Amino acid sequence: MKKISKFVCVIVVLLLGGSCKKYLDVAPDNTGTLEYAFRNRNEAENYLFTCYATLQQLYDATANAGFTTSGEIVYPNNLTKHPLDETGFALLRGTQNSNNPGLNFWDGQNHGQAIFRSIRRCNIMLENIDKPTDLSVTEKKRWIAEVKFLKAYYHYYLLRLYGPIPLIKTNLDITASTEEIKVKRAPLDECFAYIVSLLDEATVDLPPVITNQVQELGRITRPIALSIKAEVLATAASPLFNGNPDYNSLKDKDGIALFPAAYDANKWKLAADAAKAAITECEAAGMSLHTFIPPANITVLPDSLRKVLSVQTAVTERWELNTELIWALNPTFPFQGYATPRLTNKSVINIFSNPSLFAVPLATQEMFYSDKGVPINEDKTFDYAGRYSIKTGDNASRFYIAQNYATAKEHFNREPRMYANIGFDGGIWFGNGKVNLGDLFHVEARGIETFAGPKDINTLNITGYWPKKLVNYLSVYDDGFIESSYRLPLMRLAGLYLLYSECANEVNGPTGDAITYIDKVRTRAGIPGVVSAWTNYSNTPGKVTTKDGFRQIVHQERRIELCFEAQSGWDLRRWKELQNVLSQPIQGWSVYESQPANYYQPHTVFTSVFGLRNYLWPIKDQDITVNSNLVQNTYW
Repeated sequence: MKKISKFVCVIVVLLLGGSCKKYLDVAPDNTGTLEYAFRNRNEAENYLFTCYATLQQLYDATANAGFTTSGEIVYPNNLTKHPLDETGFALLRGTQNSNNPGLNFWDGQNHGQAIFRSIRRCNIMLENIDKPTDLSVTEKKRWIAEVKFLKAYYHYYLLRLYGPIPLIKTNLDITASTEEIKVKRAPLDECFAYIVSLLDEATVDLPPVITNQVQELGRITRPIALSIKAEVLATAASPLFNGNPDYNSLKDKDGIALFPAAYDANKWKLAADAAKAAITECEAAGMSLHTFIPPANITVLPDSLRKVLSVQTAVTERWELNTELIWALNPTFPFQGYATPRLTNKSVINIFSNPSLFAVPLATQEMFYSDKGVPINEDKTFDYAGRYSIKTGDNASRFYIAQNYATAKEHFNREPRMYANIGFDGGIWFGNGKVNLGDLFHVEARGIETFAGPKDINTLNITGYWPKKLVNYLSVYDDGFIESSYRLPLMRLAGLYLLYSECANEVNGPTGDAITYIDKVRTRAGIPGVVSAWTNYSNTPGKVTTKDGFRQIVHQERRIELCFEAQSGWDLRRWKELQNVLSQPIQGWSVYESQPANYYQPHTVFTSVFGLRNYLWPIKDQDITVNSNLVQNTYW
C-alpha cells in the first residue's frame, strides 16, 4: 500500500497540483491493502462499486454544465440563503477563470468531481481483477467490461469539458521517471479513438438487459455502451471538434497539434452507423418510445393531456416501467422542489420547503413549436408579432390554460411538449394531488399576492416560468413537499432517434432515415411529420429539403425533446451554437406586476457572458505551473 500511496501522491502533485491526502482513498474504506481489497469476490465487488462511485455522484444536475450553462434554466444570485451550490449557474454571469475554475473536474474542485482519481480506480480494478479465486469467468468478463466502460466514460466526460486530455491508460509504476509522470495532453483524435476502443472492448461482454433489477439497476448494459459510443462519435464529428479553426494554434510543448486541422466528413458516417447499431440493440432489448398509461384513479383523460403526460413521464416514470429509458443514474433527481410553483395556500405557508428557484427564460419557452409543428416565428398561421398581447383562456384550450384566465397570447396553440415542459401563469398543472378534469390546479404567478408570485429573493422565480417536466405529476407540494422520486435520464430512446436523424442528414441529407427517425419522435409528441409541417405551415417551406435547413430543424428538435435533461448544453457546445444562444439577454416577465398588461412585458433578468474561450474549460493555472508538459486551452 505504501507503493500505491506514494505513486498516488506523485501523480496528483504533478498532474493535478493538489494535496495528496484526499486522493489516498484508492481502496474501499477500512481496507489496508490491495491484497485485502481483492482477496475474494465480495471484496472485489465492493471495489467495483468504488469505480462506479463518481459516476453516481454525477446525478447532481447543478454540477453538470449541460444543465447549468445551456441557458434553459437560470438561477438567481445574491441569495441571502444558499440552498444549493450556485457555481454552475454562475458561469453564465462570467465567473469562469483559470486561476480557480468553476466545475473543475480536472482537480475535483468547485463543485466538480475528481475524475482522474476515478480513472485510476478503474485501472487498479483492471490490474487486480485476476486475484479473487472465487470469481467466475463469466462474472469476471462482465466486471472487466463494466470498468472499461466507466473508464471510457470518465475520459469522455473530461474531453467534453477540456478537449484534448491526458490518456491514463495504465497507472504508472512507482519507478517511473519524473518526465514519465509529467503527463501530456493527447491529440484530440487519439483521445476519441481510445475512448471508442474501450467502448468496443466493453460491449462484447456486457449484458443486453438487467435481469436482477432490484440489485443491479443502474449497472452498465450493452445498449448503454452502444448508445454512448454513438454520442461520442457524433461529438467527434461535430463542429467544435471536427476541423475547428479556432484551435489551430493549440499545440503541445513538442509542437504537436492537439486539434485536427481538417474537417473529416467520414466522422459523421461512423457516428450514423453507430447510432443505427445502438437503436437496433435497444429495440431488440424491448425498448420503445414511452406512452402514458393512466392508473386506475384517472378514469377520464383527453388525448391532449395524454400527449402531455407521455412526454412528461418519459422522464419521470419509474425506470422499470419506462420502456424508453436507456440509462439513468441510480440516485434520484433531488430538485423537484426547485421546479414546482406554489399552487396552494399551505404551500405559501411552507414556502421554504420548496424554493421554486429554477426559472425558465422567455427564449426557452419560445423555442417550442406551434401546434402545427414549426417554430412560432415561422408558422404562417401564428400571430408572432402579437404574441405578447393578452388572451383569455377558453373552452378549446381548457386542458392547457385555465378558462377565463388572462395570459399571454403566445401560450395558446402550442405543441404538447411546451405544456409538458413549462409551467406558466395561467397554465394547467395536472397533478399535485389533483387529476380530475373538473378540479385541476393552474399556476397564478402575477405579482406578490398570488401563490406562485414573488415573495422574497430566496423563493423567487425570476422569469415567471417553471421547468414542469422535471416534476413528477404524482409529487405534491402543499403541507410540505411529498416527492414521488425518479431518475433523470442520461440517455433515452427519443434522444438516440434524434441523434441518428442528425447524423443521417449530415451523411445523405434530409432523406430516408433522417426523416423517419425525427418523425417517430414528433408523432409521439402529437405534431405533424417534419415534411408535412414545413410544407403546409412554414413561411420557409424549402428549409426541410436542404441539408443546412434540416440541420437547423433537427437541432431545434433535440433542444425541444431533451429540454431540461442536461443534454442541450452539451449539444449547443459541440454544434458551436451556444455563443449565439447566449448572446441575447436572459429575459422573463415582469413578475412583480399584478395586471396582465403590465406583467406580460419582457424584462431582462441579466445579460449572460459567454465568449469563444468558454467552449472549453480552462485548466487551472497551478496545474500548468506544476506540470511543465501541460499546455493551456486557447484563449485562457
